[in-house]
Amino acid sequence: MENSIKILVADDAKDIRDVVRIMLENAGYEVIFAINGKEAVEKYDESISLVILDVMMPKLSGIDACAKIREMADVPILFLTAKSAESDMVEGFEAGGDDYLTKPFSSTELLLRVKALLKRPHMKNTGDKNDSQIVIQDIVLDKELQQVLRDGETIPLTEIEYRILLLLASNRNRIFTAKEIYENVWKEAFLPNSTNTVMVHIRNIRKKLGDTGPTPKYLHNSWGRGYRVV
Repeated sequence: MENSIKILVADDAKDIRDVVRIMLENAGYEVIFAINGKEAVEKYDESISLVILDVMMPKLSGIDACAKIREMADVPILFLTAKSAESDMVEGFEAGGDDYLTKPFSSTELLLRVKALLKRPHMKNTGDKNDSQIVIQDIVLDKELQQVLRDGETIPLTEIEYRILLLLASNRNRIFTAKEIYENVWKEAFLPNSTNTVMVHIRNIRKKLGDTGPTPKYLHNSWGRGYRVV
């Protein structure tokens, strides 16, 4: 039953909280509210299945609250933002966010994102000892640890970044379009702004891998077609 699913919503604007409450409760979800990022962190516990954070909040921003919650769990996190600039998307995704929704939004938009995030499988160990690692030059994707390592040191990718790299690395030399990446990783229908979301994550992966030079070492962009790992 959906009414057993708890969603934590943090927004300092009462009108937004009221609108979100109506949308989610009408869909059968149990809603827990916080009026700022600090309170969101304090109210989070393992019974909560999804966190929705406004980006701009007092005491602790949604970005900072996301980072603190991400230290505790890999619960899905959706940002509500009045901004749609790429820099804001980058900051949110780097903090560990899974998706974002730009205000104003409709009930349909919100519920589609919520349902997609709740359906998304969390990373699990492969259990396959014979195929537990993928080596790409000097980096290693360890599928049991769900980590990317270089010289024994962990490269701190978010879950979404890891999933993207794993998809491409598991299919060497195959070009994936932004649509294919989004639908394989996010497990939801491709939307008009999904291309930007994929591009931001690819850029973050390259930055963390130190692959930002004019000649990519790991992650290649085939212009007009998509992305691949060679």
